[in-house]
Amino acid sequence: MKRMIIALVALLPSLVMAAGGNVHLDKANYDLTDKASLQTGAKLFMNYCSGCHSTKYQRYERVARDLGISAALMQENLMFIEGTKIGALMENAMSDELGAKWFGATPPDLTLVARVRGADWLYTYLRSFYEDPTRPFGVNNVVFKDVGMPHVLQELQGVPRKTYESRLIDGEQQDVYVGIRADGSGEMSTDEYDHAVLDLVNFLVYSAEPVTLERRSMGWWVLGFLVIFTILAYLLKKEFFRDLH
Repeated sequence: MKRMIIALVALLPSLVMAAGGNVHLDKANYDLTDKASLQTGAKLFMNYCSGCHSTKYQRYERVARDLGISAALMQENLMFIEGTKIGALMENAMSDELGAKWFGATPPDLTLVARVRGADWLYTYLRSFYEDPTRPFGVNNVVFKDVGMPHVLQELQGVPRKTYESRLIDGEQQDVYVGIRADGSGEMSTDEYDHAVLDLVNFLVYSAEPVTLERRSMGWWVLGFLVIFTILAYLLKKEFFRDLH
């Protein structure tokens, strides 16, 4: 628990800096009951994110069980560190020292990022990279200005660029930023990419609190118990005070 608190405190400053001002956040309509979406999100995370980011407060075995993935399939397709056992924590192979050397700061663990930042922020952030030759990795981000990481999903999206429209404002034609558009070189269409990002966000939301569905289910049982108990308590009170009047 102490290690988790320390990691969260270390993560907060970088995320606060990434607030991105008054950027509009798109709604992430994730669904924790959609096992197919969670499985795709896990695949995307392990293939594109886990090289730098860990989710070290999760275990492979728990993720496989919750997402309906067999242990054999998990080990064969989603566990890339040689010698890792199914019950191990989901660490990444890159050391903190190398991460700091290569990126200027150690890439944070992402187990709790969805709780800290929210699903809408993550969904918008992952769709807000754009080409910027002045940056070390050739990209920047509308939500996280001067982002220090590459656009790891670029092969799926294509090269994203800021787009502008000429509009008449106060009697003058001005170029107004209207969004980001990929150049079509990616493996996915815009809709397919947005859906893939939503699957990835869905997995990160699950990762931040794996017991969410169990907690919600238990909550309904608790509420039902309280309603029944309240009715019984009222009837008991009514019966008790009948003899006093």
